[in-house]
Amino acid sequence: MSENILEIRDLVVEYHTDDEVIHAVNNVRLSVKKGETIGLVGETGAGKTTIARSILRILPVPPAKVIGGEIFFEGQDIMKISEAEMRKIRGNRISMIFQDPMTALNPIETVGFQIREAILLHNKIKKVDAQERACKMLEMVGIPMDRYNEYPHQFSGGMKQRVVIAMALACNPELLLADEPTTALDVTIQAQVLDMMKDLKERLGTSVILITHDLGVVADSCDSVAVIYAGEIVEYGTAVHIFKTPTHPYTVGLFNSLPRLDSTERRLKPIKGLMPDPTNLPKGCKFCDRCPHATEKCSTSVPEVVEVTPGHLVKCFLSEVK
Repeated sequence: MSENILEIRDLVVEYHTDDEVIHAVNNVRLSVKKGETIGLVGETGAGKTTIARSILRILPVPPAKVIGGEIFFEGQDIMKISEAEMRKIRGNRISMIFQDPMTALNPIETVGFQIREAILLHNKIKKVDAQERACKMLEMVGIPMDRYNEYPHQFSGGMKQRVVIAMALACNPELLLADEPTTALDVTIQAQVLDMMKDLKERLGTSVILITHDLGVVADSCDSVAVIYAGEIVEYGTAVHIFKTPTHPYTVGLFNSLPRLDSTERRLKPIKGLMPDPTNLPKGCKFCDRCPHATEKCSTSVPEVVEVTPGHLVKCFLSEVK
């Protein structure tokens, strides 16, 4: 536990409506070492953001409901602490870059005020010092400090995302949850933001959970990778494991669907079909209906997690055979 800043054990999250139950996260186990960057990769709807929001305890309740599991942050089960105690951690020791900057900012407050407010909430410093620090954070993400007193509607989508990133980094968090932080940014700013996150990690030993669809970003930024499908981690390992020896058929399918400069293929190879209905998940392997290697056993039995090489875990019957 000492080397892990975060440890998730058997997390189960559901969304309950009047008519149905959505099984969003199913028995997820994940640990993050101090100073480590881990990438969560998977299709839209796989449960990546729900995992991140569970860590911060900001799931919409109702309809969300944590059915079971434990989340330890530096040895403390944060699922059992009071909301008052959690507020001291949220935004300070654990911070999140939200995917949609349009809803993450208060439209009636200036961007500078919102960054300063986060700093004042968790630090015993004067307002003038907090304002100076907020200006530095704006400059760090490529926004001139003279825009401190402007409102969110005066910024483009990409600029709003940079403001959200500045807010998340303002208190130098120990754990940063980055939910597709570069989606709304152009390529040059994307590179700057990723470099900034790397610098924070190196200077302060910050741990990062990076949620992204971009495998290029994962290759450049992550130490470890967890591939998520239908609320489960189907493959986990170092970035070298995942990129050099992808093993689960879903992971292989993700890589096959990417364009390659060294390939003579004229057409991409998408993964056939769609993710299963989260209100009616298959009894066996969740990837069974889309898997080219599926057998009758796959449709009736759930595969165990197999360690194919040290530190490389795969949830597939093919790996059990090997």
